Order: sequence, then structure tokens, then C-alpha cells
Amino acid sequence: MKVIETERLILRWGTEKDAPFILELLNDPTWIHYLGDRGIKTIEQATEYISSSLLEMYKNFGFGLYIVVHKEDGIPVGICGLLKRDSLEDVDLGFAFLSKHQRKGYGFEAAVATLKYGKDFFDFKKIVAITSMKNSNSSKLLEKIGMKYDRMVLLPHDQEELRLYKIEFIQ
Repeated sequence: MKVIETERLILRWGTEKDAPFILELLNDPTWIHYLGDRGIKTIEQATEYISSSLLEMYKNFGFGLYIVVHKEDGIPVGICGLLKRDSLEDVDLGFAFLSKHQRKGYGFEAAVATLKYGKDFFDFKKIVAITSMKNSNSSKLLEKIGMKYDRMVLLPHDQEELRLYKIEFIQ
């Protein structure tokens, strides 16, 4: 199901058919470096990951991480969307792109559209985002889309404090 369309991208719900892409993304060196190894090493594990994370979030909240595909050729380039984590009070913006598709403006384009979607469709008054201290590229992107650094947070089961950014929408 298509959720968001931009000039170059379509953000759509993920399905179990996206398992090969999810397997590639979760084992991309950038993902492992900044987000950690999720231990997803087979198509079957990727399918289960989609079911237990993406599909579960759509079912529970009506939003989640979307598969970002290049409009011209339909090739998945990353994920971007809204998450509701038990450990954060607010909905947060999440994104990750395959290394080979980074530095092409896809993250910016998808993130801007996702913030607008959260504000316009779900009427969120505030959206946050978290990123590792070592991930300066994500921090720069969050600032470029209008988010402001708020504070450091330590999420349950994490050993590293994360930067929390936020954007508040004025009515």
C-alpha cells in the first residue's frame, strides 16, 4: 500500500515479500555500525522481522517504517517512517538507507515527506528522532529537516546514550 509519494520516491507498507531487501539492509555495514547487528542472517529471519516489527506496528498504530522505493525503477533504497516505542513518550522518525543509495538526497526527501505526513494525516503536534552520538550524518539530516537537538537519552536495553531531536508543529 502506497503511503507517501515524493518527486523521486514512493514510501509504502512493507510486506513479507520485502524479506530479501530487509536482509540486505539489516546486514549493510552502515546499519551494523550505527544501529547494531540484529542477528538477521536468513530470508526466514528477515520475514519474521517484517512480521514482528513492521506489520505489527502498522496493525497497532496505523503507521510504522515504510519501504522507500525509487519511483523510476521500483528498487528499494531504504526505510523511513514513524515509530511508537514504549521507551519514548512521543512518536519518532526513523530512517536507514543502503550504503549504495546514501548521499543522493533520498533520506532528506523521505524524511521531510514523513514529517509532513505525521503532522497532516495523524495531527501529531511533536515528532522526535534519536541517533547515535557517532552518527553525525543522521544528526545533520535531522537538523536540515528542521529538528532541534533536545537532550541525551538512554533507552532501556541500550548501553549508549542517544541524541534526541524534536520538532514541534505550530497550529
